[in-house]
Amino acid sequence: MKKKSAKKKFSGTEQTECLLMLLPFMLFFIVFTIVPVVISLPIGFTNFDMINRPDFVGLSNYKTLFLSDRVFVHSIRTTLIFALFSGPVSYVLCFFLAWLINELPGKLKTLFTLIFYAPSMANVYTVWQLVFSGDQYGYANSLLLDLGIITTSRQWLTDSNYILFVVIAVQLWISLGAGFLALRAGFQNIDKSQYEAGAIEGIKNRWQELIYITIPSMKPQMLFAAVMQIVAAFTADIVGRSLVGFPSTDYAAHTVMTHAYDYGWVRYEMGYSSAICTVLFIAMYAVNRLITKLLARED
Repeated sequence: MKKKSAKKKFSGTEQTECLLMLLPFMLFFIVFTIVPVVISLPIGFTNFDMINRPDFVGLSNYKTLFLSDRVFVHSIRTTLIFALFSGPVSYVLCFFLAWLINELPGKLKTLFTLIFYAPSMANVYTVWQLVFSGDQYGYANSLLLDLGIITTSRQWLTDSNYILFVVIAVQLWISLGAGFLALRAGFQNIDKSQYEAGAIEGIKNRWQELIYITIPSMKPQMLFAAVMQIVAAFTADIVGRSLVGFPSTDYAAHTVMTHAYDYGWVRYEMGYSSAICTVLFIAMYAVNRLITKLLARED
């Protein structure tokens, strides 16, 4: 007969202290995330300019969005390309970097975690504008000219043939954020005795340990990291606007989130912008549900 694992019971004082520590974050989260999301859903059915009272227009915004707005249709294609390339690649990159860092000695783990996590916190767009500068002094052009790969300088940030490639490359560089830290924590929390048991059962190398022990033990962290990468991929906007300007040449880096920014914070058509965000929310929710089914732990 299996013994039930003992669960630690927190006293009333400890529970109160935990709630007090959570309170500041929860207040900001509710006020600046949950409330705006809930309010945006009905606003999507109105014509609202932030000055006059909202005027109910029914499905008019959604009809215009899908039947008349060519830029929005183009932004869907751009967002899907961006998500397909940056989402899975950055997710795999987060996992394997976290795995490699976990194999290092203690102090090096902390150092390399900071090195790879720092770009997600810092404003690195000025540096990348220097790297992809359109003259011969830009680092990318200078290197390719010296190697003889190109004969003239490429306009990386203004030529629509290169813009999306550059934005995806920079997004990958700064994508090691909360998901990366969750995976790092997941590697550290794996019970070492499982590896000893695996060695007894016939596991012979690190790759087998990764497949049969590490990945099954990290499904909660992998699910969280997957959700974070999906959100980052579908809501990409700031990277493109910071690097190639707004609007980008031929709308090459114009994502759905950029379209929402255009109507919300440039034209102040909040009803139309809310409709765009609602469509994006539904798409993200559907993809998240799919990923959850693939990675969620079955108890």
